[in-house]
Amino acid sequence: MKLRSFAELKTLQKVIAQRTAAEVAAREAERLRLQRVDREKRLFELAVGPVKPLVTARRVHHPQRHVDPLPRQRLLDEASVMREALSDDFDVETLLHTDDQLSFRRPGLGPDVVRKLREGRWSIQRQIDLHGLRVDQAREALGRFVREAHQHGLRCVRVVHGKGLGSPGRVPVLKGRVQRWLVQKNEVLAFVQARPADGGAGAMVVLLRPA
Repeated sequence: MKLRSFAELKTLQKVIAQRTAAEVAAREAERLRLQRVDREKRLFELAVGPVKPLVTARRVHHPQRHVDPLPRQRLLDEASVMREALSDDFDVETLLHTDDQLSFRRPGLGPDVVRKLREGRWSIQRQIDLHGLRVDQAREALGRFVREAHQHGLRCVRVVHGKGLGSPGRVPVLKGRVQRWLVQKNEVLAFVQARPADGGAGAMVVLLRPA
């Protein structure tokens, strides 16, 4: 490097001095670190006493075990199915407050609840149509419908069971069973036969508990 002036020489000397000082500081820091590591090692040896290294030839390597994931959702679904094991032999008269208009309300609820349901004061938020389903299919579908409606925070739903016009003897097959199933569902607070505009004798309007 060719220097043009005395000032440039002084600048170069300053840069070299700074680099040298940095290198000295780095070496000193490394020396102190090694001293600290050595001191800590000695303290550990004094604390635990004499030790022997493990014989690696006798080390057992266990193969990794694959653990299947726990099917939490399936277990929850199975528990829900067990809760929905609704009986066809349930005696409605033993637990329900019923009247000649096929209404029901849980004990502790006032008659105004049934009256408001019958008058359509509650807006129907969702419905299920059980037409064409076999009894077992209808039972499962109704249980699932009520559970999911309650989980979604719905309060008023309609269950269409049909009037039985196409059944033998023109007797509704599902109507009585739907009543028995509904009263066995804890989510159900009350139900009434639907108004003519909402299905009449072929449907029920159901009030659910708050979620």
